[in-house]
Amino acid sequence: MQNFDYQTPTRLIFGRGVIGKLPSVMAQFGKKVLLTYGGGSIKRIGLYQKVMELLKGYQIVELGGIQPNPKYDPSVLEGVRLCKEHKIDVILSVGGGSVLDCSKVIAAGACYDGDPWDLITRKAKTTAALPIVDILTLAATGSEYDQFGVISRTETNDKIGYGDRHVYPHTSFLDPEYTFTVSRKQTAAGIADAMNHTIEQYFVEDATLLNDGFCESMLRSLMVNGRKCLENPEDYTARAEMMLACTYGCNGILALGNSESGWPCHGIEHALSAYYDITHGEGLAIITPRWMQHILSERTLPRFVKYGVNVFGIDPSLDGWEIARRSIDETYKFFESIGIPMHLREVGIDESRIGEMAHHIALNEGLEEAYAPLTEEDIRQILLASL
Repeated sequence: MQNFDYQTPTRLIFGRGVIGKLPSVMAQFGKKVLLTYGGGSIKRIGLYQKVMELLKGYQIVELGGIQPNPKYDPSVLEGVRLCKEHKIDVILSVGGGSVLDCSKVIAAGACYDGDPWDLITRKAKTTAALPIVDILTLAATGSEYDQFGVISRTETNDKIGYGDRHVYPHTSFLDPEYTFTVSRKQTAAGIADAMNHTIEQYFVEDATLLNDGFCESMLRSLMVNGRKCLENPEDYTARAEMMLACTYGCNGILALGNSESGWPCHGIEHALSAYYDITHGEGLAIITPRWMQHILSERTLPRFVKYGVNVFGIDPSLDGWEIARRSIDETYKFFESIGIPMHLREVGIDESRIGEMAHHIALNEGLEEAYAPLTEEDIRQILLASL
C-alpha cells in the first residue's frame, strides 16, 4: 500500500431533474457567466433554453463550437479573452468532457497574465482559476469529478494532459436523461474511454484487494450497462449506472494506495488524436488489446490472470497463459461487439507516420516509467500491430 494525499472538492448533484438546483449553486459566484458548449446538441435537446430560463438576470457570454479533442487555438485562447474582457465570475460548462476540459484551462488562463500554454506545459504554475460549474451531457471522460483536462495544439501535433487542484469543478450536475440522445458511436466511445481509465489503474505493480474489486466491478458494470444503453438509449437505469461509473473513472479513487500506472495507452492515443483528430475512445479501444499483448510476460502474467478470471469469468483452473490470452481476446471482442472499429486503418491512419508518432510519444509521454516500461521501439511495435 502506497502513501497518498487525496481530496476532491467537487459536489456531485445526480439524478432526474437536478438542473432545477442550478440557480442556487450559481448564486454563490456573481452574475457574469461564461457559458461554454460544443456543436449545438444542447440546443437540440432543449437544455440551452432551460439554462437560459434558470439564469434570467445573469449576464451570459457564450463560447460555443468547442470541438472534441478541444483546441488551444481558437477555443482556449478565445475563452480566456472573453473572461478577461467581460470580467467573468464563473464558467458554466454544458456538454461533454471536451467542453469541460477546455473550460478548465480557460478558468486557469483567465487568472494568468502570460500565455496559457505555459500553464498547460507546466512552465508556469497555476495559482488561481475561475470557479467552474458543469452540466454533463455525455458519459465518458470523468472530467466532471477530477482536476484534469486534455488540450490539443494542432500546429505542433501536441495533445497534452493538464491538471491542477484549482480547476476541480465546484459542482457537477449529472442527469442521465441528458445522455439519452447521445449517438451510438459516442456512447460506445464513452464506454471504451471509461473502461480504459479503469484498466490503466488496474494494471499496476502494487495494488490492493480493495481497489482491484472496485476496478473489476467497474469494468463489469460498464460492459453490462453499456450494452443496455446501446440496445435501448432511453434505459434510465443503465444510463445512470454508466454515467456514475464514468464519473468515478479518473478522479483517483480507484487507485488510492496503488502504485502509479503511467497511463501508457492514453500516452499513445494522445498522439493518434493529435495527429489525426480521431475519436479518443475509439483510439483507446484499438490500442489497448495490442498494448496488453505486447506487455504480457512472466512478470505481468498474474495481473492478466486475475483480470481474466474476475472480469470475464474465465475458468481459473486453466493454464495461466491461456487465461491471459483469453482475457486479451475478450477485451478485443467486447470493443468490437459494440461497434468500435478495431484497426487504425479503419479510422484513417496508415503506416506513413508511425515512426514519427512513436518518437513523439517516447519523447513527451514518459512511458519508460509505466507499469511495463515502453521504449520508442515498443511503442512503434504496438502502433504497427494496431494497423
